[in-house]
Amino acid sequence: MLPDAEIIALFRDVETDRVERKRDFKPSAEKIRQAICAFANDFADRRLPGVVFIGQNDDGSCAGIDVGDELLTTLGGLRTEILPFPVMSVERKEIDGCVVAVIEVAPSTQPPVRVDGRTWIRVGPRRATATPEEERRLAEKQVWHNLPFDSRPLPDASLEDLDLIRFETEYVPSATSPEIRRQNGRPIKEKLRALRLISREDKPVGAAILLFGANPRAYFPGAYVQFLRIDGVNLTDPILDQKEIGGTVPDQVRQCEEIMRINLRISTKISGPRRQEQSDYPIEALEQLARNALLHRTYDSSTMPVKIYWYSDRIEFSNPGGLFGEVTPETVWQNVTAYRNPLLAEGLKNLGVVDRFGFGLVKARQALAENGNPQLGFQFEPNFTLFTVGAAR
Repeated sequence: MLPDAEIIALFRDVETDRVERKRDFKPSAEKIRQAICAFANDFADRRLPGVVFIGQNDDGSCAGIDVGDELLTTLGGLRTEILPFPVMSVERKEIDGCVVAVIEVAPSTQPPVRVDGRTWIRVGPRRATATPEEERRLAEKQVWHNLPFDSRPLPDASLEDLDLIRFETEYVPSATSPEIRRQNGRPIKEKLRALRLISREDKPVGAAILLFGANPRAYFPGAYVQFLRIDGVNLTDPILDQKEIGGTVPDQVRQCEEIMRINLRISTKISGPRRQEQSDYPIEALEQLARNALLHRTYDSSTMPVKIYWYSDRIEFSNPGGLFGEVTPETVWQNVTAYRNPLLAEGLKNLGVVDRFGFGLVKARQALAENGNPQLGFQFEPNFTLFTVGAAR
């Protein structure tokens, strides 16, 4: 992002507002996240990357810490804790004989950017949470071109397509800090705009419709789940149960989890005084796979639903849309994160539907192994993704 000469100049100049210096990571982890958030918001509109040096004291001297791969990986992972995900890079550099970790943060095209519901800004040496007026000014900087589909306004939609009561009672408390919520005099349009859910022209974006729309399928016909319980191992075998699960994406997640729990079978083994129960499938793995399918599917260019087909010997989870961005068949198991629907992902995390980015498939594989199920099967195609879970033996 920045040439080496400019990074060196920033390292040597202790008086710039584009630099944050921290002696080490662990004692300063929270402040480092706040600094990344503030640089991404670029409240001063410098339109230049900000830099965080880890391993440099406030006076510019070298802290002499060990900058190894573990630290660099940890710093890179901070990106998934800040919403929307900032554009940033992490490198190890040696400058004037001092080894430091360098985090470069580009200004966001979709401010306000938040950490734990708080919007951090920086003007000169000041780093603080933004006031409602400062959040409004940040929202006015949003750039709508070249955005993922879920951040684009829908030209035919209006505020009447949103369940605004649900937005106020469920989403706002989960997405904003208590300090901001105490400033409760803001009109609902300003709250929606500050959370990047409507455009300047008051048009809802795709994620708003999917998160708390009155009828998401009016705009995305494939936004539902088709659940089949099949008495056999082939799709042509008798169907024991079928359901079409609609509503918002959070509603679909909850209904899927409820249906899957109902269909689990628990076997009991008694050995002397000991009683051991085992499910044919671990519910945690099934929940992670259902969330994965709903989060990563293609909504704008496919009328195909997410499919959960429960056979007598396996469960198949399929969704329209192949792997996205930097995620490949090799890196999908390595917590590499790239989101086709990043604003939807942010909303699901705010609502507690997703607890941590990038670990769903890892958790699913671990739960299956612990329950004695076969290894998770998978098929990645350009236009769909399929995961297969075999029953425990």
